[in-house]
Amino acid sequence: MVAVGEPAVLECQPPRGHPEPTISWRKDGANLDDRDERITIRSGKLMITNTRKSDAGKYICVGTNMVGERESEIAELTVLERPTFVKRPSSVVVLAEESVEFHCVVQGDPVPTIRWRKDDADLPKGRFETLEDHTLIVRQVTSSDEGSYTCVVENMVGKSESSATLTVHVVTKPAVPPAFAIRPRNQVVAVGRTVTFQCEATGNPQPAIFWQREGSESLLFSYQPPQPFSRLSVSQMGSLTITDVQRSDGGFYSCQALNIAGSVITKALLEVTDSGSDHPPPVIRQGPLNQTVPVDSTVVLGCQTADSPPPTVHWKKDGAAVSPLDSRLSVADTGSLEIRYAKLGDTGLYTCVASSPHGEASWTAYVQVEEFGVVVQSGQPMDPYLIPSAPSKPEVTDVSRTAVTLSWKLKPDGGATPTSYLIEAFR
Repeated sequence: MVAVGEPAVLECQPPRGHPEPTISWRKDGANLDDRDERITIRSGKLMITNTRKSDAGKYICVGTNMVGERESEIAELTVLERPTFVKRPSSVVVLAEESVEFHCVVQGDPVPTIRWRKDDADLPKGRFETLEDHTLIVRQVTSSDEGSYTCVVENMVGKSESSATLTVHVVTKPAVPPAFAIRPRNQVVAVGRTVTFQCEATGNPQPAIFWQREGSESLLFSYQPPQPFSRLSVSQMGSLTITDVQRSDGGFYSCQALNIAGSVITKALLEVTDSGSDHPPPVIRQGPLNQTVPVDSTVVLGCQTADSPPPTVHWKKDGAAVSPLDSRLSVADTGSLEIRYAKLGDTGLYTCVASSPHGEASWTAYVQVEEFGVVVQSGQPMDPYLIPSAPSKPEVTDVSRTAVTLSWKLKPDGGATPTSYLIEAFR
């Protein structure tokens, strides 16, 4: 077994005979043409210099004299081929947010393996896509993607590399005044509840957001350290949250977004009602499902509510509000959250929060984003007709100050059979 270009030597111990036999060679049953300057036969030994793929085959050493001839056992010569490039990757210069393809086509025997490296290190997971033909794709490039990309090819007889450079030109954007992406809405909340006013803005540079209650001198910023015993806080995204709401919290709250190009302001009204409401908090009929999905796929997380009028639905990821500034994320009128071109960083706990003046309900699901090639669990929402319907009206018995007995019957034609019931108490 030799590689293309290497010398090949086949040994043959001449048979004894009288007169002394002459030695010749056959390849694949035909006499070998020793007029080829690459071929030398000396003392029965066959030597081939600068081996070619066409030299591969089955060789037999033949000893001949006037009495007859004798053949050796078959010797098979295998000629392998080191990896060689048919098409090398080319250096490119692009603008930020464009997509780039690096091509790498090779040949060899056995078929070479192909892998990519960036700046002499393995490619970061989740950022790059490699097609079946080994084309490397970098989508929506940023300045951090700049560098040298190397196609490394290898088989059992050799290894080769070819590199190309990616240069990204970032166009400096002009300063843009703030504009609200989400404005806070007026809310009605009962005493003792928690209320959140969402407020997010776009602009260049990214605006700072602060809150102020009408008639108060105090300003609230997202980067302020938590104040001991304070019931008011501002999230990193700019949402104002008030816990354990009191009647004195009622009034207007102003959200202002500010950067070097200007500022904008908006406000919302908080009305506080008595906690003794006989209306239950919202009910989420069908929430999101746990899912495992591949990179770059689309994820849909459902959130079906049952109240009328419908409650307000918003989403959180790992406890923080999902930002509408990410163009890959959108919330439908039905309340479902859609994530396009899923990334590894999208992995986490997603919570659907349905809120009304009478309280709120939430439903959480875990989304796992994996590299290409994983076994994907279905993320399709459950068929609404397979959801169990409500049972008969509960009967109340044995009422005491701290306990009550409830009983109900399952409807025979009420969709799928329920596996459990959840009882909620409110006051």
